[in-house]
Amino acid sequence: MARGFSTPSPAERAARYLLLVLVLLLTVGPFLWQLSTSLKGPGEDVWSRTPGFLPQEPTLANYTEVTDTVPVWTYAANSLVVAAIAVIGNAAGATLAGFALARLRFRGARLVLGLFLATLVLPGEVTVVSQYVTVRSLGLTDTLAGVALPGAIAMLNVLLMRTAFRAVPPDLDAAALVDGANVWQRLVHVGLPNVRGMLSVVVIFTFIGAWDDFLWPLIVLNDPGKYTLTVGLQYLNGTFSANPRLIAAGTMIAFLPIVVVFASLQRFFFRGVEEGAVKG
Repeated sequence: MARGFSTPSPAERAARYLLLVLVLLLTVGPFLWQLSTSLKGPGEDVWSRTPGFLPQEPTLANYTEVTDTVPVWTYAANSLVVAAIAVIGNAAGATLAGFALARLRFRGARLVLGLFLATLVLPGEVTVVSQYVTVRSLGLTDTLAGVALPGAIAMLNVLLMRTAFRAVPPDLDAAALVDGANVWQRLVHVGLPNVRGMLSVVVIFTFIGAWDDFLWPLIVLNDPGKYTLTVGLQYLNGTFSANPRLIAAGTMIAFLPIVVVFASLQRFFFRGVEEGAVKG
């Protein structure tokens, strides 16, 4: 049977699967190794030349020892507060700003869009000093609000939401205007149902960015009781430097919330990718 032009040959198909396996090993392999190390018992040698991948004495005692020695749950709660502020700020602020830039006509719209684009040219490290001066002038140093404030609205998320709103067919807006819908009704009933995929992307990446951020919380926070999880887990390197099982357990504690958030929103995430952020 003759193959079509787009039908890969057996050799091409084998090369694709080999490449997928290689990428899987490079991305998921370190995570699985950390998980395996965190479950190994004290009698297993993790320093041997050929360590075993599967734990011979699986145990959850490493997680218990980490939580008993380091206030992991306090750090996790602080990170959750920071991530919640960032997610709510970006979900609301980026949505409103993106809708305004995409659907509303006002003087200076092009200038505002140009300024948003200009902020993406500068790396985040360049603005750290100015951000710290601003937070200090507001009296928010050594507070979780001061950690979350600079990331409450990201310019990239505004541009993503603008692109999603612009992809909504203009006929839907025109029909809503004929029916007498105002701006808020057009946003809630026409815009938002069609950009849920992109909004989930914004929520996922904002949560991951806020949860994993290390440099900014390290600069702003001084009180150990207010440390976020990524900053607090640096104690593991000093307290358990000779026990990689406990360091791996702390790493997994920091990683699992990201997995939960992505698993909860992946349906909307992939739907947004497949539909191009436009429903129906």
